[in-house]
Amino acid sequence: MTDFRDLSLQGIWKNNPALVQLLGLCPLLAVTATVVNGLGLGLATLLVLVGSNVTVSLIRNIVRNEIRIPVFVMIIAGFVTIVQLLMNAFTYELYLALGIFIPLIVTNCAIIGRAEAYASKNSVGAAAFDGLMMGLGFTLVLVLLGGLREALGGGTLLAGADRLFGPVAKDWTLTLFTTEHPFLLAILPPGAFLGMGLLIALKNSIDAHIAARQTVVHQKATRARVTAEN
Repeated sequence: MTDFRDLSLQGIWKNNPALVQLLGLCPLLAVTATVVNGLGLGLATLLVLVGSNVTVSLIRNIVRNEIRIPVFVMIIAGFVTIVQLLMNAFTYELYLALGIFIPLIVTNCAIIGRAEAYASKNSVGAAAFDGLMMGLGFTLVLVLLGGLREALGGGTLLAGADRLFGPVAKDWTLTLFTTEHPFLLAILPPGAFLGMGLLIALKNSIDAHIAARQTVVHQKATRARVTAEN
């Protein structure tokens, strides 16, 4: 249980692929103009992460060390192809919106990194959970960045949700405010860099606050122990 708790904390916060490792930033910054785009790409990446981690773990004792990286890339490419075909069949409009960034999941260093660093050295269950947590951490950043840019740029949230969830989601759009002049800086690529910087700064600030509190608690505990000993 402790290992799975640590994997959850590592994937979502301490070792988040986007906020800490700074991997996969190209698609992250390119497609997060809306929440739906970010969520769609995040879910696709999550599925590839889990599938590739499980497969790599299954064959970790079979593949020779000299050829492991090409084999891992082929496995990842296979799962990306599966996800791409599924999105083409069931979420075609979202598939068109994401475009080239779906096949580019193959080149996401976070995926090959987890296959090499974790899945190839651990059991199937642990590898699957690691892929799930890393994928959730990456998806969370995509959604937060997409929500920030969509809200500031157009005053909406979940616009075009029907592209991912079907006709039932046509009325899911939340209008925060209306404007005739959208905030283009948030919508265009520079807004992605600024938004990403804000998210990283927020995480660092929270980490610093937690570290300061832990230091205070440790100092109080130390003084209490010294007083009790005296």
